[in-house]
Amino acid sequence: MPDPLFPPHRPGLALFLNAGDPAGRLTDLALMLDHHDVDVLELAVPFPNSPTDGPVIRRSATRALDAGTTWDTVLADLARLTPRLRHLNVVLLADWSHSLRHRDPTETARQALDAGASALLVHALPPRLRPTWNQALTTTGLPQVTTCYPASTPQTLHTAARTAHGAYVYLVAHYGRSGTTPAHGHHTLTATVTALRTAAPATPVAVGFGVRNAADLDAVAACGADAAIVGSAAVARIEHALTEGLDPVGELSAFLTGLRPARTGHPGARGGTRTTPTTPGTTTREEQPAC
Repeated sequence: MPDPLFPPHRPGLALFLNAGDPAGRLTDLALMLDHHDVDVLELAVPFPNSPTDGPVIRRSATRALDAGTTWDTVLADLARLTPRLRHLNVVLLADWSHSLRHRDPTETARQALDAGASALLVHALPPRLRPTWNQALTTTGLPQVTTCYPASTPQTLHTAARTAHGAYVYLVAHYGRSGTTPAHGHHTLTATVTALRTAAPATPVAVGFGVRNAADLDAVAACGADAAIVGSAAVARIEHALTEGLDPVGELSAFLTGLRPARTGHPGARGGTRTTPTTPGTTTREEQPAC
């Protein structure tokens, strides 16, 4: 059984980034996240015109696509990166229609596993193909991340929790686009988190959409979730760096320091306990975001 992607304390932290934005900086960004004891990098193979993403992530995907980022280039970069990571796990996110439609599921899962991916999230997978992909992932031993919503049916919640064995369930906080916050706050997700945990007690639940700051992390933890997923706020910080001519690694490092200012370290999945990390080689400004 794979090691858990999130530590037993709460809340764990996952960051979403588009591979290839900015071009050529994936290794630098990932090593910085590793030093900050981020648990999971949700690394997207960029795809255009996502109906579930807001403008910040869409612009990021466009920059990455313009730089020539593809499934194959992401796997090549990942294979060079993962042997250098101490704690950070990399979960690949790929859109079925743009990146995987014409690929064999078993071979695709094997490629991801060989490159060092800890799990795979297939975006917009047609329901009729889910059994085939589930079987491919089971055969290769690659865990998968499933998604669901607070409004999902009990059966959908049960299936999401059970199918994500070895990875985690991505609980999308509300219907809408990434970067938007649930109208009544993350604390309203308690019942959904409880239902998912009842279906599969060992499967972590990670909450995404609208998680921007330390208060949001606290709210996610208060609803009983195991981890929070930060997407648009982190991608916006990279975009800000590119627009202003700043170092994106340093800017994202400063964002993480503000996100978890009191963090002093924890036992890592690939190593021992760390103190509050520094990030060698970066220029950090002291004054500086279905199932």
